[in-house]
Amino acid sequence: MKRRKNSKKGKKNFKHSKLSLFQKADVKFSRACPLSGKDAPDINYKNIKLLKKYISESGRILPSRVTSVSFKKQRELARSIKRARLLALI
Repeated sequence: MKRRKNSKKGKKNFKHSKLSLFQKADVKFSRACPLSGKDAPDINYKNIKLLKKYISESGRILPSRVTSVSFKKQRELARSIKRARLLALI
């Protein structure tokens, strides 16, 4: 068996990124966090109406890439949801 060298002849360099098929390559799509800012609702385990927005139909916590929640707020949200589950509020 002969080993082949990794040659780049005839290969094109493609930059892989998380873009949709219909989005231009130079434009990045991002939304602001709905739980950050001035008029943002308070994340609390007692606020069941807010917590239910971030839970799937099967009862799982939705990921931040779906809900566009910031990393810090996602941790708070997860903690509040788990606390509400423990107290049987959800």
